[in-house]
Amino acid sequence: MEKKSKYDTNPLDPDVARRTDDVWGATRSTAGAPEAAETDDVTGATRDINRTPQQQAREDLGSEAPTRRYDEPKFHTSYPSVFVPPVYEPPTARGAASGIHGDASAAPPAQGATANQPPTSRPVANIKMPENIVLMAPYLPFPFVGAVIACVLLYLVPRIEPRVRFHAAQGLALHIIVLAVSVLTGMAEDFMPGSSRWMLTIASAAFNIMAAIFFIVSMIRVYKGEPHVVTLINDLTRFLNEKIEPRK
Repeated sequence: MEKKSKYDTNPLDPDVARRTDDVWGATRSTAGAPEAAETDDVTGATRDINRTPQQQAREDLGSEAPTRRYDEPKFHTSYPSVFVPPVYEPPTARGAASGIHGDASAAPPAQGATANQPPTSRPVANIKMPENIVLMAPYLPFPFVGAVIACVLLYLVPRIEPRVRFHAAQGLALHIIVLAVSVLTGMAEDFMPGSSRWMLTIASAAFNIMAAIFFIVSMIRVYKGEPHVVTLINDLTRFLNEKIEPRK
């Protein structure tokens, strides 16, 4: 007789279940054998078992938790975010380079903290003049005077004064454009006929008046601490600020 293994199961054979149990050594109740013992019922109160480290971590407020309302946070402290500014005052470039923070009241404020604040009367580094006066000086409505003052500020004021250097560079860029337009219109008047020359002269005078009004408005905005950025000359302003290095 061929020996059968436990894998020799024919679903059409009525004795397949019995033979399978015999191969595996299981006991099945038959006509002359007693019934197998039933599973005993568990009685008594349910008791807690020791929790694993993974289960204990799930109960922590800062770990995985079910969905909850944001207006009722369960965290003890808010999670720090890169969009929340720090509560401390960052050190200035001079203090960071030397490793000495010094007196916070004597150090010039950072650009990000004072961009929209009115300038104060604190002395600007290297020139010892009030900040509110220095910021308005490059926008004087006199092209040669304002341009010279802006160049002097860019040469003397260090880079730890970013707001002063920015307005000096922007004022210099505005004066350069006004001077260039005045020179070009003056040269063009020599080659124009009589009627066209009068029209060009009127247009040049109107441009100079509008430029003077714009410089006065710039001085007022800067004095109040309002944002004042001329987008059309951003590249020229950045170029002048980078190329004119302050003295050592």
